[in-house]
This record gives sequence, C-alpha cells and structure tokens, in this order.
Amino acid sequence: MASVIMAPSFSSISVNRSSRDSSKWSTTNGKRCGLTLKAMRVEKSLEELYEVRVERKVSPERVAELGVSRWSMWKTGKCKLPWDWQVDQLVYIEEGEVRVVPEGSKQYMRFVAGDLVRYPKWFEADLWFNGPYQERYSFRAYGDD
Repeated sequence: MASVIMAPSFSSISVNRSSRDSSKWSTTNGKRCGLTLKAMRVEKSLEELYEVRVERKVSPERVAELGVSRWSMWKTGKCKLPWDWQVDQLVYIEEGEVRVVPEGSKQYMRFVAGDLVRYPKWFEADLWFNGPYQERYSFRAYGDD
C-alpha cells in the first residue's frame, strides 16, 4: 500500500486467577495452565477514516470500462493546493504522485500513477505535488460506482 499504513497496536494482558477459580482451568500433565490474553486495538487507515476509496495499479481493462479517456484532464507541477470537494470525484492518476493531508491532520495519504481514487463530497485537504502530475477526473453522483 503506497499510502500511510497504520500498524495495529498490541498490548498484553495477563490474567491471574485465585486458586479458588483455578479449578475451572484445564490442566496439562497435572499442572495448571495459565492464560494470557492478547488485546489488539486496530486503528483505521486515513482512507477508511475519511471515506476515500482507492484502487491501486488499476488494470487497462478497468480503465477502459470506466471510460477514463473521456474524462476531463488536469495537470500541475510542483506545488501545494488547499482543496475541498463539493461533490464526489473519481480521479485516475496518469503521471506523478500526490500527498493528501486531510484538514486538521498531520498524516497523509499518498497516491501515485495507476491509482484510481474516489474523494467524497465535503472532504477538505491540502494537496502536495512534488513534480509533474497529471490526472483524469470525473464528478460522480451519489451512488455511482
């Protein structure tokens, strides 16, 4: 995944039981078995958190199926742009990369050539372009896929 990956956080919890409760525990070779539980806190990726959908390395068949060649084109060079989406927008990145920093966040999502990204309506972010960038885009109605 070329974007920020949130690694799960792990913590261990040891469970100690009183001898009175230990009769409920299984035994192995006449010895009581202890129990260690692993608690896992899984954090959502930025894409999930902000409802940005991405398909990586989209096949030429998928690009043709969507009619990407008929979409509007947009190009830029190295720059930073504040952006907000008034409607859902589907973007196919043809060249370069973009780092998308959601408003109020210090983390970013990274999308590169070959990615198909759907930005949801009312999403706000700063877009960082490190060089030549070209995309095809299409505005989507709610429910279009």
